[in-house]
Amino acid sequence: MPSLDPADLRARFARARVARLATLRGDGTARLVPVTFALVDEQVCVGIDDVKPKSGRRLARLADVDRDPRVALLVDEYAEDWTQLWWVRVDGTAAVHESGSVYEDAVTSLRARYPQYAPAAFAAVLAVEPAVWTGWSAT
Repeated sequence: MPSLDPADLRARFARARVARLATLRGDGTARLVPVTFALVDEQVCVGIDDVKPKSGRRLARLADVDRDPRVALLVDEYAEDWTQLWWVRVDGTAAVHESGSVYEDAVTSLRARYPQYAPAAFAAVLAVEPAVWTGWSAT
């Protein structure tokens, strides 16, 4: 199994358009949701926006992070040619930001990365401080 250097892990992660965010529910089970994201300095930032339909303003994933800030984010590439497969996971600690410089920088980056966010209002930003980057590639 080829190992990926840290710069390659980060580059592959940054190129991905969507990630899966795992948080921990109160009972210890995982909650897994697809998210859009932007890398801002060393953090992975996920916006809580008003563009995509949601069940409420305060999402369960934010309550999960308030209770236990340990999270994971996963991006991957699938192809019918299995020599092209890869994945990258970030394990880290998340914090919810509803204002301030982390919030502002993340919103600016998210709008630059995803044009659909141009008119969006953001209730919060989830900022993940990576502790460990891991990954795998078939080649």
